[in-house]
Parts: sequence; C-alpha cells; structure tokens
Amino acid sequence: MTLTLLTGPAEEPVSLAEARAHLKLDATEEDALLTALLTAARATLEAETRRAFVTQSWRLTLDDWPPRPIELPLAPVASVTAVTVASLSGAMLPLDPAFYEVDAGGEPARIAVKHGQAWPMPATRLAGIAIDFSAGYGTAADVPMPLRQAALMLAAHWFEHREPVGDGAKLPRTVSALVKPYRRLRL
Repeated sequence: MTLTLLTGPAEEPVSLAEARAHLKLDATEEDALLTALLTAARATLEAETRRAFVTQSWRLTLDDWPPRPIELPLAPVASVTAVTVASLSGAMLPLDPAFYEVDAGGEPARIAVKHGQAWPMPATRLAGIAIDFSAGYGTAADVPMPLRQAALMLAAHWFEHREPVGDGAKLPRTVSALVKPYRRLRL
C-alpha cells in the first residue's frame, strides 16, 4: 500500500500575516523562513494526526484487493474521485462508480464493492489498483481552530528555537494537547 500526494493544499491553514502577528514581527526579511516553517508545521501535524487540513488530492495504490472494505488512510475524506485497475495493456482502466460504494463520512473512510459484485483482478501483481481521493476540511478557514493554533504555535516554536535538537524530540506539550483530540489511532 502506497500513499502518494497528487495535489497539495492551495493554501496553508495559517497565513504568513497571522504568524507574523503572533510573533510580533514587523520586519519582513525572515518571511521566507517563516513561510517554510508554516508548511513544515502543517505537514508535521498532518502526519501526527493522519489528517489532511486543507483539501488535497491523494492516490492510494494497492497490489491486491483486501478481503474487507478498503480503509482510506487520511481523514476527513471529501470524495473518492476514481478507482482504476491495471489492464493487460498496462493502462489503468477506471471502474464505474456504480460498482462500488464509499463511506466518506466514517473514520476511517471506507470503500467496498457493492453486494453481488466482485472486484476485477488487476493484470499486474504490483501496484495494479489505484484509488484517487480528496481529503481535507476545505479551505484554511474550515480547518478546526485547535489544529490551526497548533500549526501556528509549532511554527513559532521552531522560529524561536532554531538550534537542532537531539533524537527523540517531541512536539511541545501545548501543541500536543491541541492535536490530541484529532489524532487517528493505528491498531
């Protein structure tokens, strides 16, 4: 199972202006660094929570169909945009959406073949199945405030503490507390 980002977020959940105001910065010479830290903070917290904050497009690639419904590894899922299977020619052929059903509102979101149907077997043993989906809360304004605040605080923490830290570095406690309710557990 491989998860690939197809299209990243159109914006960060925290703007440069918000970060500059939080840090009480008037000068603009460190805007490039601060912008990079905002992106890094978002990516770190998305990985920590297994969520996409601002809407993004992803592809889940599988070798074979699992015996149970397929669980999509990110939340919240807005839609499944395509399910494709490798043909003998090597082309990825789309499946008709009427062939499968999607529970996008669940966590994890799931996709399953409809009753009485069977998934078509891919013509290749490796990466013969691709599921394209969009995940995220929507725009930056739609991201829950605790997640936005955590991204802001993490970027500010990194801005103010630029020295490298040793192995096993953890998120600051306040940031960890803000994201805790949004973490998706792995079993």
